[in-house]
Amino acid sequence: MSQSYTPLRSVLYAPGVNARALEKACSLPIDCLILDLEDAVAPEAKSEARDTVVKALTTGDCGYRKRVVRVNGLETQWGAGDIAAVARSGVDAVLLPKVESAEAVLEALEALDAAGAPAELPLWVMAETPRGILSIDQIAGAHPRLEVIVMGTSDLAKEMRVLHTPGREGLLTSLGLCVLAARAHGLEILDGVHLDLQDDNGFQVACEQGRNMGFDGKTLIHPRQIEMANRLFGVSDESLMQAQKIVTAWQQSSAEGKGVCVVDGRLVENLHVEEAKRVIAMQSAINGRD
Repeated sequence: MSQSYTPLRSVLYAPGVNARALEKACSLPIDCLILDLEDAVAPEAKSEARDTVVKALTTGDCGYRKRVVRVNGLETQWGAGDIAAVARSGVDAVLLPKVESAEAVLEALEALDAAGAPAELPLWVMAETPRGILSIDQIAGAHPRLEVIVMGTSDLAKEMRVLHTPGREGLLTSLGLCVLAARAHGLEILDGVHLDLQDDNGFQVACEQGRNMGFDGKTLIHPRQIEMANRLFGVSDESLMQAQKIVTAWQQSSAEGKGVCVVDGRLVENLHVEEAKRVIAMQSAINGRD
């Protein structure tokens, strides 16, 4: 199958200042690790965290796991130094916080290029302010090197003055707009974190809601959340079997010169086949990791 897929079911934040946590994270069954230089690091520890992250990137091995650094914003006193430090570190992507305009995307890419980053190094952006949400279409289409939108639901809830409710009613419009922008521009998109580590039921509800809204995975704050994120944003046995049936039936119909076919009483067209192929490719990628 020609279609490829890179799973982002589970994306764990780890404080950049904690070298042991960064090392341990590279043995966890996550799809991606975000080494955080921003919110998880106190101002007086920023320089230490930067050095720790660069050392982890240049000397450690995370196997198949993507390693992404969340830098401080360029408007802060640490942002330019963060970008200069990680540009040639071997990082898989750089995550820019609190993005509110397409210009911010271009400015970050210019800074990476000036620091000697690989020409193809991807940029990820966080959607976590009202202005960022209102500008998300322009942000998502700002540059081909933009790869992923990451929801910052904690900051967004604070800025919007909405409550953290089980159904996230106050955030649904923002979440939906960002999914639309991601799909319109061919990007991946990650749902925000769930802060209550004792609330397994609430975390499950949030994962199911995010999956049903179209998110590709969940950002996490603790290893205990990994298994559920991998399972709920992965491929169920039932979904895989159905996808395989659709592709097989379509191939048979195409060989007979037909443009449609029927699977389990339901009409199947090319759009259903493309989604089925995506599901199969995702499971194949997951199998390669497991």
